Order: sequence, then structure tokens, then C-alpha cells
Amino acid sequence: MKRTTYAGLVDEKYLGQTVTLTGWVQKRRDFGDLIFVDLRDREGIVQLTFNATHPAALAVAETMRNEFVIGVTGTVINRDASQINHKIQSGKIEIDVTEAEILGTSKTPPFYIEDGVNANEELKLQYRYLDLRRPEMQKNLRIRSKIMSSAMKFMDENDFINIETPILAKSTPEGARDYLVPSRIFPGSFYALPQSPQLFKQLLMGAGFDRYFQIARAFRDEDLRGDRQPEFTQMDLETSFMSADEIRALVNAWVKTMMHDVVGFELDTTKIQTLTWQEAMARFGTDKPDLRISYELKDLSAVVADSDFGVFANAVKAGGVVKAIAVPGGAAHYSRKDIDKLAQYIERFGAKGLAWLKVTADGVSGPIAKFFPEAEAILAATGAQDGDLLLFGAGRADVVAATLDYLRRQTAQDLHLIDETNPWAFAWIVDWPLFEYSEEFDRWIAAHHPFTMPNEADLHYLDEGEDPHQAHAQSYDLVLNGYELGSGSIRIHRMDVQEKMLKALGFTPEAAHEAFGFLLEGMEYGFPPMGGIALGLDRLAMLLAGQDNIREVIAFPKNSRATEPMTEAPTRVDGKQLNDLGLFVPDAD
Repeated sequence: MKRTTYAGLVDEKYLGQTVTLTGWVQKRRDFGDLIFVDLRDREGIVQLTFNATHPAALAVAETMRNEFVIGVTGTVINRDASQINHKIQSGKIEIDVTEAEILGTSKTPPFYIEDGVNANEELKLQYRYLDLRRPEMQKNLRIRSKIMSSAMKFMDENDFINIETPILAKSTPEGARDYLVPSRIFPGSFYALPQSPQLFKQLLMGAGFDRYFQIARAFRDEDLRGDRQPEFTQMDLETSFMSADEIRALVNAWVKTMMHDVVGFELDTTKIQTLTWQEAMARFGTDKPDLRISYELKDLSAVVADSDFGVFANAVKAGGVVKAIAVPGGAAHYSRKDIDKLAQYIERFGAKGLAWLKVTADGVSGPIAKFFPEAEAILAATGAQDGDLLLFGAGRADVVAATLDYLRRQTAQDLHLIDETNPWAFAWIVDWPLFEYSEEFDRWIAAHHPFTMPNEADLHYLDEGEDPHQAHAQSYDLVLNGYELGSGSIRIHRMDVQEKMLKALGFTPEAAHEAFGFLLEGMEYGFPPMGGIALGLDRLAMLLAGQDNIREVIAFPKNSRATEPMTEAPTRVDGKQLNDLGLFVPDAD
């Protein structure tokens, strides 16, 4: 049988026509001489009808079971009015089957192939090829495909050259841990899987390609979460002779095109806000704020510095801050028990408790209300109204920021306070610190990467005797609905600046040339001013598909432990393979 169209596309336009369809049995309903079968393919479902008028086809239908692969030929007819299904495109018609063939049989699946299935995620990942049959998963991956198609078309129309960069590369200290690949030919030596194409695309600018683009695979050995995987995909671009403003304008046009092509949304790029990093941290407690939430962090440090509540007063005296959010309508929604659960969660950010007040027509109530008999100053500073819930953070600025950022997002979700009239809230975060302190590595690291150009006015901070940690970068992040969608910057193209940057990061000249000698040598041959950005394909697909986990938009993802239940990767390999590579791995106890 040769398919004439997809099952899910058959509708009233096909009435009276003979069609041949192939796909999977979604459901079978047997009424003796009348059998109904729902046939599913990538485009949707159509109802098949088997009856005694065509006994050979009916006999085949009697042997069909869920997930059998079948082919049928029949005539498109109207459904009985009482059987019309307005939820699907083919809901007004059915196929009167004249011929049928079973192309493949199936065992009983471990879970139903339908949206909203109540199955353990590990089980769905173990049988991912079955999970991917679900309409929701088919839709998710098609959205991902549309994003890539739109991106490639836009880049081609804007004269970008698609260039692949190596997967097997040199290990360079760029931030996260590398995945290493041992070399058989050079025992004891290793390739690294790239954390990004960063160094190669800068070299391509040095080679004169001017505009580079690649949908690139990247790899980072780091702890996982809902929007992170050990292998991921970047939509990566680099340009020469463009300013940061020009690059952001280009990306705005690119994002506008993708939003139109993929979800039919007409993005008004004039409404994309630009915030400095300092402003974002002060107002939202995060460098990736969700601008659909109306309430912000308010600094109360000056208001409560001399209060009788020691937690607040002592936090300010110790050089910390006191901030709060006023959650609209939160007083009635959150009981003391609910607030205690929030307090328990924020311990992971270093918070030692959660102070709160409920705002009433008569003032404030709650455990710390006795310390603020006159709460007018707090209410004025926060803009709190009758019925609001005030949640406070006190202590180190970074702890307070992380705490209130979480509470802001969580309370907005709990109370449905996310503005649905603004479904796609893009923002640019600019003027980042050049360096940030890493608790994990107990040292200063590059906030973006070691090749980010400082602001021109801050170049002197890299000189001997100056404090480089005061410098800000010519960097910019694109944020969407509280997620970092892309990160970019103007790059260092001058050898003297790059050497100072590496020195500030603790590299000796010898160590710098050992790690990045090929890039530093390239700079000696005339590098142009350059800049670029990489947008996360996985995160964009996740957001446009309405999911909250990137595993839902990746065909074969890893789980939260970085394992792949279907193939059981990673696995041990046999001794011969290890011997070929000159490796010894002790047996695990």
C-alpha cells in the first residue's frame, strides 16, 4: 500500500475520495460486525470503520490491537452526527475501509500512548521511542525543528556563513568541567568535547569570514536541573565590525522572525526592555528576571536600620541588606503552615529564616508585627496594600537576592499573578561585571568567559596595581520569561588586553600560552573587532512548547543523574577497549 496522505490531515475536503493511510492503532472498539479503529500518525488521528460489507478487511480488523502498525484503503464518508468530534481535524469524517493490512505487531506497551499519561518519567525515558509517539511529544519536536528552519533561513538571508567547528578539541579552562575523550593514537592524551565553539568562532573572524553561524552541539560536565543537560544545542553566531547595539538589533530581528514562524506571534521589538545587570539584581534579585510578574524587590535597609527587630538591624550593621516583596492578595492565600514551607525551601540559598507580615486595614499582623507598631514607612516603601503579604530577606546581599527571587517567582505561580496578556517578556541585561566570585572554585572567574572585552572606560582596571574586579564588560544576555535565552559579548581582539585579562584570572604567561596559545598567536596576525551571541535552542523550544523541562523537547535526553535509561549510557566498556586506550579503571565495589 502506498500512502496518499497523512491520517490526521483527512477532513471534509476528502469526502467521497479513496485514500490509503498508514500508522498505528490508537484504540479499537469491537461491536461484532462493526469495528471502529482510531488510526494515529504524526499529524493526528482519524477514525476507521470496518463492517461486514468488506469481510476481508473486517477479518483483519479483528486481529488488530493497540500499537499495531497497519495500512488501510477506504472511502472518506461523513460521521454520524452523534459521533462528531470537534477536538480533532478529522472529527466530522471517518474512513469506510475496503482493504486492510497489518504491517507490524506490538506487545502491550508499558504505558498508554496518549497525552497526560500517568507514567513515571524514568519509565517513559526507558521506552523513549514509545513516549515520542505521543502527540504532545511530536508537537514539541516539530516546534524545535521549526525554530532551526527559521533560524537557518534568517541567517542565510542576512549573509551569515554556516561553518562547522570541531567536536574533538583541546581541553581549555573556560569554566565548567570538560568531557574528555582519550586518544588511542597518543596514549595519555585526551580530546575535550567543546563547551562552546567560542575560540573557533573567534578564529573564524580572524580568518575574515565576517559573519558565522552554526547550530552547534556543546557539552558541559555539570550538575543537572530542569533547563540543563550534559549535551545541548546552541544557535551560535559571530560577527566582525559590529557594535553591541548593532548585534542586539540583529538578534531582535532574528527573534522576531522565529516567534512569527514558529508560534505566529508578532513580537514588537520596541517593547523589549534593556536593563543593566545592577538594575536587574536590585529590582528582581536575579540577572534573568521574569518581567511578567508585576511586583519587585524593595530595599528597606534604611527604613529598618534602627528598628527594634534585631534580625533586621543587625543585618544592616553587618553590611548586609533588608529587602521585601509585597505579594498581592497573599495574606488570604498563605497560612502560617504554607509560609513555613517556603521558609524551609529557602534554606538552600543560605537564608536562616523567613520574616513576614500580613497587611490589613488596621496595619500589619504576624510574628514580627510587635516590632513595627508604626508600619507606615514599610508600607510606603513597599507599596503594600490591604490583603498583601510582605516577605522579607535580611543578610548578605546575594543570599537576599536569591531568596526573594525564588519567593517572587513561586508566589506569582501559586497565586496566578503572572501576566498572561504579556506571554513573551523579552529583555536584554547589559553592563555585566567582568568578573564574579565562584564559591565552588573559591576564586574570581570570568562572569561570561575569559575573552569578553571590558568597557573601554574600565580597561585601566586591568593595569598593574588596579582592582580588576571593579571592571564591567561589554556583554549582554537575552532573557525570556525568567530564563536566560542567550549570552553574548564583544570579544577581546587585542593581544595586550587579552594578556591582562588572563593575568587577572590568575594565569601566568606560560599557563596562558599553554591553554590558549593558538588564539593568542592568532591575535598577532591582525584580529578584527568582533562580537556575537549564542541562543539556547533547547530552552527556546521548551518555552515555545509550553514546557518546564528541556527533556520534553529533546528526542533522547539524559535524566537528572546524567544517565540515559533507554541505552543505559554511560556503561562500562570491556578491558580490550581500555587497553587500546592505555587506561586502567578499577572495579567498582
